[in-house]
Amino acid sequence: MPLLPRIARGDAVAVREFVSRYERLVWSLALRYCKDSSDAEDAVQDVFLSVWQNADRFDPERASEPVFVTVIARRRLIDQARGRSRRPVTQVLDDAMPDVDQLHPERCIEAARAVEALKTLSPDQRLVLVLSTREGMTHEEIAEHTGLALGTVKTHTRRALIRVRELLLGKQAEVEGRS
Repeated sequence: MPLLPRIARGDAVAVREFVSRYERLVWSLALRYCKDSSDAEDAVQDVFLSVWQNADRFDPERASEPVFVTVIARRRLIDQARGRSRRPVTQVLDDAMPDVDQLHPERCIEAARAVEALKTLSPDQRLVLVLSTREGMTHEEIAEHTGLALGTVKTHTRRALIRVRELLLGKQAEVEGRS
């Protein structure tokens, strides 16, 4: 007997029975699509949530309950796999980021000024700014990558940008004042 109509009506007992009945199916699908068990664990939760949100759409005349679950699971897992493939590849910054002194500032005056401004930042501010601008990471990704709190990442980014702007505009004002 299908459990989805009962779930659509809010039956908590049906939810527990449903998980017990279909967890092996959903786990086996998740393990095929996910690279590691933590991604699979997240995917299983997402699939069950999606099934419950769509329980009222189940029509036993169109498909069996296992087919309905499999179709939703497959769609969610494909969406998640696509999302993971769009994430930027991250590297350990110590290996990936050249020393500020190795950026060859002689190539242009603006680059030299930018390098000098970066040197004045604290190591955390510089790290956050480089991950944001060079690696294109979001605040959330930077927080996850560095282990810093999200608020700290935002604060470091803001302070670093203000400091670099002040230094660059200050030097520009000095040059324009001499002309």
